[in-house]
Amino acid sequence: MVRDVTTKDSKQFHVNVLGCKNLSFYHFTVSAPEESLNTDGIHIGRSSGINITNTNIKTGDDCISIGDGSEQITIDQVTCGPGHGISVGSLGKYANEAPVVGIKVTGSTLTNTQNGIRVKTWPASPAGIASNMHFEDIIMNNVGNPILIDQEYCPYSQCKQQIPSRVKISDVTFKNIRGTSSTELAVKLVCSSGVPCQNVQLTDINLKFNGGAPTSICKNVKPILGGVQQPRSCSA
Repeated sequence: MVRDVTTKDSKQFHVNVLGCKNLSFYHFTVSAPEESLNTDGIHIGRSSGINITNTNIKTGDDCISIGDGSEQITIDQVTCGPGHGISVGSLGKYANEAPVVGIKVTGSTLTNTQNGIRVKTWPASPAGIASNMHFEDIIMNNVGNPILIDQEYCPYSQCKQQIPSRVKISDVTFKNIRGTSSTELAVKLVCSSGVPCQNVQLTDINLKFNGGAPTSICKNVKPILGGVQQPRSCSA
């Protein structure tokens, strides 16, 4: 267990959890300026049984990023912001990436982040799998893109977007996600035309936008709906 540790102003990732099993972070703190680049708080890759609890992350990139080969990752009671949110991915940039399976994010709060909960894969990717991912009881405070699946992720225009991602996303739940969005588009589910998302569930989504009514968009996915839907959910 890593407990009661603070990391401050790292030049790159604050923590890189690579090839680990059964590791826990508790009362962990990350502190870096909002404008600092590539300073992910905790990055996880090719690891299993990782638990992050009661952790406070302020940084210039993803608060937590989950890379390929990550299995049975539990994130609970994390405070994130500023930063880029909590991300699965990016996935599909390289050949032979291992599946991402069993991600659970609960009881967390994101404040003034560029994104909220995000799953991102590259276009023109090799085949891959991201499944059994659950995001529940999460508060968004002035967050851009609070709920985001982006299978057209392509920073700096370095890929051929006309070729769809081949990372298969399935069995994803967003439940009791509430708060405020800094962007009008509060729910964005952009899945691959080559391997559309399957079994994506939206339950009790209550997101407000100060500039008016929030909106949602769906592409290559038909979400399963339950309970409150604000914004009114899209379908495709």
